[in-house]
Amino acid sequence: MRTGELLIDDLRVAGDAELLHGVSLALEPGGALGVVGESGSGKSITLRAVMGLLPRGLRVSGGTIGVGGTAAMIFQDPLTFLDPLARVGDQVAEVCAVTRGLSRRVARARALRLFEDVRLPDAADLARRYPHQLSGGQRQRVLLAVALAREPDLLLCDEPTTALDVTVQRGVLDLLAHLRAERGLSVLFVSHDLAVVAQVCDRVAVLHEGRVVESGATLDVVTRPGDPYTRSLLDAVLPLPELAGGDD
Repeated sequence: MRTGELLIDDLRVAGDAELLHGVSLALEPGGALGVVGESGSGKSITLRAVMGLLPRGLRVSGGTIGVGGTAAMIFQDPLTFLDPLARVGDQVAEVCAVTRGLSRRVARARALRLFEDVRLPDAADLARRYPHQLSGGQRQRVLLAVALAREPDLLLCDEPTTALDVTVQRGVLDLLAHLRAERGLSVLFVSHDLAVVAQVCDRVAVLHEGRVVESGATLDVVTRPGDPYTRSLLDAVLPLPELAGGDD
């Protein structure tokens, strides 16, 4: 497979019942694919299947997943994944040391550079803080720095802006777009909000009850939806003048 490529073919995930019913998705190297749907549609389960992080009791029961290169993931609630008893700089440095084989000194310097890359101000001071001492937007950027420490080719984003206010959300989305362009990242972005997905993704797939009901170029889907479920998602965020590719 090409570096940064993701191919999901006829993916089925089951527990007591089947939750994903033959999901197929394709992400080109350097592309950005949004997966959108309501809670329970199968979005997060799809991402966790790619990462091998399915909750206990669930399993991949069919289909294939192909990932070209290294994948990393950021989550909706950073507090769930950051160690509350460790300084955030040490947490990022540890990932640098373990995944890249760096010395402690070099790993700490790398962590500070990553904090700057994710646009955290006063990186040296912030690195000495604990997660509870940071704002929600700062914690999300720290979690992004943790993901980037693995030097991924593919970045999986599981509703990373849902808990943020609109201004902070826009800053994180702009940062993701910048990092994608700068690093050549492929991005798989999951959200219940089609408006958010439309801001960052070239293509979109709509999931409903564990099935892809529509997919295509983002502009085509948001301006000419073919499935009633997609239209219902659009109705929840209309008007979408900027998302349709306006002059600005």
